[in-house]
Amino acid sequence: MRSTTLILILLFLLLFIPPVPAEDVVEWYMKGQNAMTVGDYPSAVTYYNNALDLDKKYASAYAGRAVAYNMLGKYSDAIASADSALAIKSLEPVALNARAIALFKLERYEEAAGAYDRLLIVEQNRKDAYCNQAYAYMKINQTEKALVVWDRCTLLDSDNFEVWNYKGLTLMQAGRYNDALSAFDHATYLTVKNATVWNNKGVALMAIGKPADALECFKKALGIDPKYSEAQMNKEAATGKQQSFNISGTITPEATISRIGTFYTTVTPTPLFTAAGTPVPSDSPGIEAPTTTVPVAKKTTYSAVMPLTILGALAVGAGIVAVMRSRRR
Repeated sequence: MRSTTLILILLFLLLFIPPVPAEDVVEWYMKGQNAMTVGDYPSAVTYYNNALDLDKKYASAYAGRAVAYNMLGKYSDAIASADSALAIKSLEPVALNARAIALFKLERYEEAAGAYDRLLIVEQNRKDAYCNQAYAYMKINQTEKALVVWDRCTLLDSDNFEVWNYKGLTLMQAGRYNDALSAFDHATYLTVKNATVWNNKGVALMAIGKPADALECFKKALGIDPKYSEAQMNKEAATGKQQSFNISGTITPEATISRIGTFYTTVTPTPLFTAAGTPVPSDSPGIEAPTTTVPVAKKTTYSAVMPLTILGALAVGAGIVAVMRSRRR
């Protein structure tokens, strides 16, 4: 009798135990996306890896992992993960952008410029891609290409003083100082609180023979940043104490980055960051990251026992009960 009771209890548990949800590919991917949202990049990598353990052909998981690697500063790993995504889906936009950013961060500017060309096939009006590509061309002294792309960048991101500043620097590199002055005018219209822009505008004014106006610009730069050594030297030069001028952010083989910083964007729900790792200035609007569509997959679940196991258990239980009854007779 005791055996019969135990068997019945076992059958009850087998029949009525609730199914336990399994983590499927999309669930692991979404966990990775959620981890990215809160800035938990190591966990995001783990979740994307779990998704890939279940589906080696899941391009979105490779792409998401590439973005996470970028945020962790693992740029070579980001390129490898993006390449895996692109081997499956050649125009996966998240992977294309992550790869371009990783090359940009590694200062492989020529490759980055080419990577942005591929991204712009898919997202033709993506302003951050144009702006980053223009900066990359500027860094490798491909001035004319940079200016063409700066035109597109400033058209799409006209309220960003940074892009006008860099366009002005590129125009000065090309010797087009009047056009450069116009670009700096745009920048100072958008913000009057950036010392670098005032300094660069002063240099453009000096180049076209307006030292008095240039002096006022250098004074404004020093009013914002009294320790700005380049502006101080340029101010002294404008007053006749020196004969040379220092252009902040001009492109030479040993160029230093302007105080404004360089561009860096990423496809995550987090705020944008510059290449130097500092937030985009508050008076410069952010760039919306494009949304991505999550592939739909069938939901999979499992229970503690499979249906065939339950049927087998029922058959065994019935057999045992029958044997016990026959013995009693």
